[in-house]
Amino acid sequence: MRHMLVRTLGASTSPHIVVKWLRHPRTAALASAPGREPPPGRLNCTSPSRGLPTARRASPTTAAAASSSAPVANAASTMPTERLPGEWESPITSELITSATKRLGAPSFAPNGDLFWLEGRPAEKGRQVLVRRPHGGAAAADLTPGPDSGLNVRTRVQEYGGGNYTLTDSAAYFSNFGDQRLYVQQLAAGGPPQPVTAEGSKLRFADGEVDGGRGRLVCVVEDHSGGGEAVTTVGAVDLASGAVTTLVSDADFYACPRLSPDGSRLAWVEWTHPNMPWDDTQLWVADVAPDGTLAGHRKVAGEEGESVVLPQWGPDGSLYFVSDAPEGWWNLHVLGTDGKVAAVLLMAAEFAAPMWQFGQRPFHVLSSGRILAVYNDPKKAGSTLALIDPASKAVQELDSPFTSYGTPTLAVHEVAVVAGSALQPPAVVLLEAANLEELAASKPEDWQVVDPGYLSEPSAVEFATEGGLTAFMNYYPPRNKDFAPPPGALPPLLVKIHGGPTSQASTAFTLSLQYWTSRGFAVADINYGGSTGYGRAYRARLRGAWGVVDVDDCCAAARHLAEQGKVDPQRLCIDGGSAGGYTTLACLAFRDVFSAGASHYGVADMGLLAQDTHKFESRYLDGLVGPYPEAKAVYDARSPINALDGFTRPVAFFQGLEDKIVPPNQAQVMYDALKARGIRTALVMFEGEQHGFRQAPNIRRALDGELFFYGAALGFSPPMPPDFQPIDIANAAPGQ
Repeated sequence: MRHMLVRTLGASTSPHIVVKWLRHPRTAALASAPGREPPPGRLNCTSPSRGLPTARRASPTTAAAASSSAPVANAASTMPTERLPGEWESPITSELITSATKRLGAPSFAPNGDLFWLEGRPAEKGRQVLVRRPHGGAAAADLTPGPDSGLNVRTRVQEYGGGNYTLTDSAAYFSNFGDQRLYVQQLAAGGPPQPVTAEGSKLRFADGEVDGGRGRLVCVVEDHSGGGEAVTTVGAVDLASGAVTTLVSDADFYACPRLSPDGSRLAWVEWTHPNMPWDDTQLWVADVAPDGTLAGHRKVAGEEGESVVLPQWGPDGSLYFVSDAPEGWWNLHVLGTDGKVAAVLLMAAEFAAPMWQFGQRPFHVLSSGRILAVYNDPKKAGSTLALIDPASKAVQELDSPFTSYGTPTLAVHEVAVVAGSALQPPAVVLLEAANLEELAASKPEDWQVVDPGYLSEPSAVEFATEGGLTAFMNYYPPRNKDFAPPPGALPPLLVKIHGGPTSQASTAFTLSLQYWTSRGFAVADINYGGSTGYGRAYRARLRGAWGVVDVDDCCAAARHLAEQGKVDPQRLCIDGGSAGGYTTLACLAFRDVFSAGASHYGVADMGLLAQDTHKFESRYLDGLVGPYPEAKAVYDARSPINALDGFTRPVAFFQGLEDKIVPPNQAQVMYDALKARGIRTALVMFEGEQHGFRQAPNIRRALDGELFFYGAALGFSPPMPPDFQPIDIANAAPGQ
């Protein structure tokens, strides 16, 4: 844990930005002083010590052990030992990853300045806990009662959730995962949370804002009571009675209901099948009558083929939003008080991410009229935090140690973000303008730091792919200060495929990725055609071409690195989750590039996915493949489950038994068929897991199991944890 001072360049009398570490994945909160809006100008800062706070009880390795008071970084260096890449011992264990890593997100200020955020905790079966840090510097503490309460702050609207809670000065309102009811927790009175909505209603709630003057919560409501496709509306929940009233209906999907500062207008985003929110959406505004009813509905933005997202009211009543028209980049726009829409700034950068989840707030309009925003510039690695002056169009980047940001949240002159970098794990930090002063550091005695000698830093690589085009990847070379490859030995490659497929591989610190590089693997994190962050034209490469463009780009990336002499062409591995699992299987079924692969809850049967998935993605494949069943022949041709004869290389499957997005029977059918054909294969099913693994034992099992599988498939012997139970591998070689 560190305090860092970020000083503006220029006059010595300028104020300074103070960056305070409030929460690492395993840190306590630090005290804070009040501040004000960040000053303009390009900022310079001291760098944090690079490394991850970790528990001392991490498994011992050949690395020099830290003393009880000194971090590993201070241990004496030794000459590296020659050993085959893939067999290197590493302090970054699966136990460390699950014990030291919490999913941090959704920072938000209550009106009184108290700061809240969510922590996802693998050690508590993956549940999400709301944490509160009172304004004025008191220590942060869990607001959500302990694991025995059964409470988990997580909504299932659109299955992916987000927008899980909202705040007033006196209370927190949140969705509970188990029953999907809306609960209230009083901040001052104490006591357990109490349900607001009725038991057994089959309603789900997300992305809400409290309409204090009318005693209600305005939010997205998803109704599962009809037995068919869920019905989505914008609704109002009476906070006294729990009664739910529909405000806006008739579209298939809604997001981002936002009340104007005076409560007189409501803005929202809507879209209809077969579009996804990154394809074609509309922004609407209606007047709110004193009794809460809506009138004067009007579409203010969103023509055909335009993605409009993330509306936010400014202090003067202007409505800001993000649109990818007219130039194909998600840029900031504003509906002024004169009723006219104008671009705030047009640049080849993205001010939004695909709206898979509710709750994104990547920009905030300050009282001065300037805008604090996070954006992704494809020419740079990572993302940028900047102040934008709409009048002058000036963009003033805020230099900091961070290259990746979660959702910034602004209130009471403070900005809270989840921030990190390629070598710095995500942390909840507070940015303040304050006078320069020394701030005391606080560090628990029983923690140490993973030496940067075990951490790999990525480089952005643009490479040639099919059709004379180029694609992008983040390349991580193997790194472990204790080991070196024998002369002439090249590392194995693990190509990692992000999910979505409308998503992006970022350069944010990922300990599970460093797990591989510290063992001698090179890793290529691919942003294949169709990924976000590179504008609408790049995103559109995958339209009608999922299973073609992504496969071509992933194979081209592996070949590029092999031709450059960076990796062993005989040890090319590939893995991915969800849509990335599909691309993994497609690469193994339709190309002869990779030596082994692992699918984590991946799609094997495109046609089944088109027929048997939840509402949000039920028409997603119309754009990626074609309408079903009209394009059934295309679905069949691109489905790995129909190309079993194309599999000649080992493949492992890791799957949650409660997955509603990719049903587990797809993995089971694939495993059974490959096993019958004599292909080396493994299937690991996890009880209590859905689409993605949240429980610590299962995360460890999947990670170590994949490493073990590659060792068996490629003929090397990776060191495994002492308590590791080998996964069952069908058709394994004798002795494996």
